[in-house]
Amino acid sequence: MKLDVSGLTKVFDGKKVLSDISLHLDDIRSLVIIGPSGGGKSTLLRIIAGLLVPEEGTIVVNGQAIPSEERALREYRKTIGMVFQSYNLFPHLTAAENIMLPLTRVHGYGIDEARMHAMGLLKRFQLSAHAEKKPALLSGGQKQRVAIARAVAVSPSFLLFDEPTSALDPEFTSEVLDVIEELREEGKDLILVTHEMGFAKIVSDYALFLDEGVVAGAGTPHDIFENPKEDRLVQFLDKVLKY
Repeated sequence: MKLDVSGLTKVFDGKKVLSDISLHLDDIRSLVIIGPSGGGKSTLLRIIAGLLVPEEGTIVVNGQAIPSEERALREYRKTIGMVFQSYNLFPHLTAAENIMLPLTRVHGYGIDEARMHAMGLLKRFQLSAHAEKKPALLSGGQKQRVAIARAVAVSPSFLLFDEPTSALDPEFTSEVLDVIEELREEGKDLILVTHEMGFAKIVSDYALFLDEGVVAGAGTPHDIFENPKEDRLVQFLDKVLKY
C-alpha cells in the first residue's frame, strides 16, 4: 500500500482536529495509528475511508486521490472495508444477512451467490453456528468478527479498523486481534487505530503517533515502541504502559 497525505486539515466547530498533516509511505502492509483520545486518530481514519471530507489537503492511496464530491466518494467507498468500534451491524438482520446486504445492494451479487459467500466467511471465522442469529444473541467478539467478515466480503483494496476492540471485554479482545493478525499474514493491506500497544507493535509495518491533531511521532515499530525520541510520545507510552 502506498499512502500520500499532503496538508490535511479538518475542522469541527471552529477547532482544528487535524492540522496540516503530511505523510508519504511507500510499500507498507499495515499502518497503525496510536495516540491519546481526541488526538485525531479516528478523524484521520474516517477521511481515508471517505466518510469525512477535509477542509484542506489531499490523500492519495495506491495512486488514487480520494475524491471530495459525494457521488465519487460513494464509488470510492465500495472499494474499501471498514470495521467500527461499535460493530455497526443491523439489529434486525442475522449474521449471514448482515454480510449479504452490501453484496446484494451495492456489489451486484445474487441472493444465492451472496449467501454462499457469506456462509464461507462465517465458517472461516468460526461463526457457522451463529449464521442465523441476530446481533442481540451474539457476544461482543462474535459481533466484531461478523463485522470483519462483512468488510472482507467485498474484496476490498484495503481494510480500515477503528478501535475494533475498545467495546470488548478482555476475553473477546484476543479473538478479534487474532483475526486481524491473520488477515495481515494473508497479505491484506490494513490501517488500524488501536489502544492495544502490544498488538500495535506486533502487527504494524509503520506507526503514527497523533496528538492534538498533528503527527507527533512516526516510524517503524522499533522506532515508536522500543526507541521513542519525541517527548510527547515518550510521555504517552509511559502512561499507557505503566500497568
